Amino acid sequence: MDTIELIRRAKLGDRQARDLVVTENVGLVWSIVRRFLGRGHEAEDLYQIGCIGLLKAVDKFDTAYDVKFSTYAVPMITGEIKRFLRDDGMIKVSRSLKETAMKIRTAKDELEKRYGREPTLEEIGEELAITREEIVLALESGAEVESLYKTIYQGDGNAIYLIDKLEETKDDNEAMLNRYALREVFAQLEEKEQAIIRMRYFEERTQTEVAKELGISQVQVSRLEKRILLAMREKMMM
Repeated sequence: MDTIELIRRAKLGDRQARDLVVTENVGLVWSIVRRFLGRGHEAEDLYQIGCIGLLKAVDKFDTAYDVKFSTYAVPMITGEIKRFLRDDGMIKVSRSLKETAMKIRTAKDELEKRYGREPTLEEIGEELAITREEIVLALESGAEVESLYKTIYQGDGNAIYLIDKLEETKDDNEAMLNRYALREVFAQLEEKEQAIIRMRYFEERTQTEVAKELGISQVQVSRLEKRILLAMREKMMM
């Protein structure tokens, strides 16, 4: 029996069909749970919460949708786990951290005007007399966590959820941290590696142009570029 038929039966009160939908999607729930491990909760607890999201997806899913049930269920499961973490206080931000994050953003703007460039974490730390670690903690904690299914518009009976607009939004704190991390990783590259990345991604030159500049072949540039980007990616994820 396929998933759609099981969902139809579950909506009619068939508990066995409902249980089968959960059984068939155990792997899906666990794949999402793994994203949230290390936040102070047992994996099994998060799995149970994820299953609640899965059952909500069963209840809300319209079998007339031209979409796979798993595609519909993923944001529902994810949203349920995030709500649990938020409401349980695991990712609430203290007032002092919020105030520090605000001071950091203010100092960053002032230093940017003063130096005519984006300041380093060390320069911000000197300005505010705080450590680099305190800056990173405050910026990371300042990110607002919301349900993926928070309604941001309701009209004509059709709700638009936050998940529909995720690609249009940016987390300024995360972007700032990413820039600093990228800058540090770039500084660790050898001179030749820096030159390749600078010419390719800052000067937007072709591999052929870079090869001519460095006196090597285009194939060598391509191989070097891939190796450098892979190394940078690994360091960014550490």
